[in-house]
Amino acid sequence: MKRQTMHRILFWIIFPWFLTSCSKGTQTTVITPVIPPVADSVPVQYGTPFALVPDRQDAAIYQVNIRAFGAQGNFMGIINRLDSIRALGVNVIYLMPVYPVGTVKSVNSPYCVKDYRSVNPEFGTLADLRALVDGAHNRGMAVILDWVANHTSWDNDWTVSHKDWYLQDTYGNIVSPPGMGWNDVAQLNFSNSAMRLEMIRCMKYWVLKVNADGFRCDYADGPPVDFWKQAIDTLRNMASHKLLIMAEGSRNANFTAGFDFNFGFGFYGALKNIFGSNGSVLLIDDLNNSEFAGATNGQQVVRYLTNHDVNGSDGTPLDLFGGKEGSMAAFIVAAFMKGIPMVYNGQEVGTPFRIVFPFTRQKIDWTLNPGITAEYKKVLNFKLVSTAARRGQLTSYGNADICAFVKESMGEKVLVITNLRNSPVTFTLSPVLANTTWTNALDGGNILLGMQLTMTPYGYLVAKQ
Repeated sequence: MKRQTMHRILFWIIFPWFLTSCSKGTQTTVITPVIPPVADSVPVQYGTPFALVPDRQDAAIYQVNIRAFGAQGNFMGIINRLDSIRALGVNVIYLMPVYPVGTVKSVNSPYCVKDYRSVNPEFGTLADLRALVDGAHNRGMAVILDWVANHTSWDNDWTVSHKDWYLQDTYGNIVSPPGMGWNDVAQLNFSNSAMRLEMIRCMKYWVLKVNADGFRCDYADGPPVDFWKQAIDTLRNMASHKLLIMAEGSRNANFTAGFDFNFGFGFYGALKNIFGSNGSVLLIDDLNNSEFAGATNGQQVVRYLTNHDVNGSDGTPLDLFGGKEGSMAAFIVAAFMKGIPMVYNGQEVGTPFRIVFPFTRQKIDWTLNPGITAEYKKVLNFKLVSTAARRGQLTSYGNADICAFVKESMGEKVLVITNLRNSPVTFTLSPVLANTTWTNALDGGNILLGMQLTMTPYGYLVAKQ
């Protein structure tokens, strides 16, 4: 044994005894060991960052409710249908939360996150999730994950290890989100800088761990705008990745924070008013201004007929928007007028029942209504190949009953005329549109417009020049 080694051993045998043997009046120098900083626990990049993430203006989003999507309610059920999703004409898959669900005070909500860095075994393994993302990328589709930043489950480890990361009452008790009635979750404290940094590290974790292409941020109007700016700025600094980040929120400041997309709550509400209360179709024109206030550099509003929330609470598109024919007419407006479309799984087969919380009982029957599916494919695939449909300058020509507009880009024009009433409507065309010739964008063939056009109940026309 070397002499220096023996000295070290003797030192560590004698040193503790020496410290305890010193009298109270003796000054003792205690050497505090230097603790190295905790390394950032962001993992090494898995796979190759996806090179075909669409620009924000070109996205068409497909929401997957993992529990309801396939018979087993897991990742493999999605993997088995990736070809069908791609054939629909979408280029972004949005997965509802993939994380373990808490069990304390729980109602089994996937938005009650127990661990921000794990995969819910209910859905499969990390390898399964990676295979899903890889499979989507191989088919030209990006994948974004649902992110729940506002709150955690009551049995999330943070509630014990970092109680100060949570909002507390005057007695020091962690509280639920104030005024929301969400008693199954604990409210995080966004005044705590350490919590914010760890939350952002967890977001980066998934970008690298499974090669995710961004996030849909749940209840984005809850956390403060400056948190989202901090998070988004950090994510944008991951130069190897092009990320899409969607706010499930409507405040215009979300655009300032850097989100690519805001949620079209107002558009959805206007459609319900038009179909359910005979509201004026011109309500949509007003929203084309107000919902986009503050949007720059192609920032968009996500427009939808349904999602996991309103499908259960309000009803299906068939319930709300005039059955098969009416809901298709409504989707034409959502797909083409302004913003980007989002389809909720099962919408494209005309699912006639609600998928109700916590999404464990109802399963989608993919054989229903092939005619509706075929029409969705025509609409979305045309939008994929038409620059005017995606990015064209909008000019509206509608009235209280008819949604009519032209989108134009670099000499290409797309004309959409949709009757949102369950009765025939004779529509007088603007002089700009009267006596013009078009090509049917969905079915082919020439269309010669006169001075007027009689639209069948819920009838629509999509044409191009």
